[in-house]
Amino acid sequence: MMNIAGLGRFAAATIVLSGLAFGSAVKAQEVSDEQLKAARAAVTSIGATAAFDNILPGLAERLKAGLIQDSPNYQDIISSTVDAQALALAPRRGDLEKEAALIYAKTFTLEELKAIADFYNSDVGKKLLRDGPVALREMGKAADIWGQGISRDLEKQSNAELSKVIKAPPPATDSPVAPAPAAQQ
Repeated sequence: MMNIAGLGRFAAATIVLSGLAFGSAVKAQEVSDEQLKAARAAVTSIGATAAFDNILPGLAERLKAGLIQDSPNYQDIISSTVDAQALALAPRRGDLEKEAALIYAKTFTLEELKAIADFYNSDVGKKLLRDGPVALREMGKAADIWGQGISRDLEKQSNAELSKVIKAPPPATDSPVAPAPAAQQ
């Protein structure tokens, strides 16, 4: 299970993914060493690539499962071989870090990158990363409850107004939206 440490990290990961998927949309520009350094600091401060930490282990586990399914008698050798190959590929994780920093460097100015890093390294920024997902989840719950109440009131008030015009009592329902009554022949 992937654990994203905060709303900011999720947003940053989305930006990185968008940048990777739509690289041509990012302005082609030269990036200074100072800007790249600031971008790396910003990426690190928000944990922008932390969401990708499980890519290689996940790929290795899927490969092992498939190979073991095909050759169950070789489970031990398959596991050790795939694990060794995954460890050999682990240093390539740095390529993703470099790409993320380059995307950030092309997307944000030097001043913006410094401000991002400063904010997310501050106590408030760290709290946002840590507690933002909890607040977002609670807001989702509140929105669901609010939506149910609005749905109930909308149906009740609409039925009351329509009953004045249609002259038929509205059907009693427990659900927010009731199916239309069948036409009589």
